[in-house]
Amino acid sequence: MRWLFLLLLVLNVFYYIWHQQEAPLRAKDVTPLSLYRGAQQDIRLLSEANDTTREKAKSAVIDSGCLYLGGFARQETAQIAEKRLASMDVKFQSLPKDSADSVGYWVRIAPESRRLLEDLQLQNLSKEFNELKHKIMPCEGVAPAE
Repeated sequence: MRWLFLLLLVLNVFYYIWHQQEAPLRAKDVTPLSLYRGAQQDIRLLSEANDTTREKAKSAVIDSGCLYLGGFARQETAQIAEKRLASMDVKFQSLPKDSADSVGYWVRIAPESRRLLEDLQLQNLSKEFNELKHKIMPCEGVAPAE
């Protein structure tokens, strides 16, 4: 038993010396954040901004993409939702279900009609149609249509 203890002790000493001979890790050079900030030296929350800045930020979000409604499993449900949108004077375009891996039927809302569908209207539509989802995505696809 003494020999086993001495063997483990010698192995630990050897292991300690071996690790001390390795090159120590150097700290990575980090560029200060102040060099990355150009003219903008502070960060303000949207709630802290004045009304004009808030409106500009809101319009930038609205103009950045198209609103898509859908995710309907059945085409009949999508058609009923389209009739509901037409009754609200919302311009839309029905998108065909391309393949079997597609997640349902979708409707693209025209950019000029997006202002008609605010959060309250989207919540009401979600209550009417249980499977309704909405996404904001780029209006044009990545690949050109042929």
